[in-house]
Amino acid sequence: MNRVFAVMVAAALASGCGYNRIQTLDEQVNGYQAQIEVQLQRRADLVPNLVETVKGFARQELAVFEEVTSARAALGGAIEGGSIAEMAAANQTLSGALGRLIAIAEDNPEIQSNENFRMLQDQLEGTENRIATARGDYNTAVREYNAYIRRFPQVLTAKAIGAGAREYFEAEEEAREVPRVEF
Repeated sequence: MNRVFAVMVAAALASGCGYNRIQTLDEQVNGYQAQIEVQLQRRADLVPNLVETVKGFARQELAVFEEVTSARAALGGAIEGGSIAEMAAANQTLSGALGRLIAIAEDNPEIQSNENFRMLQDQLEGTENRIATARGDYNTAVREYNAYIRRFPQVLTAKAIGAGAREYFEAEEEAREVPRVEF
């Protein structure tokens, strides 16, 4: 009888330590990070089609096309690396390059009237919204996870299993400035 009681007490104490909740929240953060990666990859996959469409109409702007291509490659590398900070920085670089590419298109009425360009631009805009949503969901999950592992008694469990604070997906300092497009 004492043995059964001891097992029940141990189970009750273990359930109060927060281990399972820490694991659940950690997986939630991982899932939202994966969503950011999926949306960034979708964006990177759309960019070559957008570039080719615009390139067909504006061959003289090769430097912008090369910049977009380079930024897209850097984003792909950051996605593969899995670092939130690297993904945020590469995403910001690509955003600036895409802004310059869109400016070229806006200066060329033939491109604006091209159905392929409009479709790609709409898809890219939708992807930008999905990225923003995924980043918000990720940061919410990180906030919940980080707050949970800092509370008592979960902080003891977190330290025992090596669960540390997760990194937020933050915009680079340059992202806080209005983009400036120059040719």
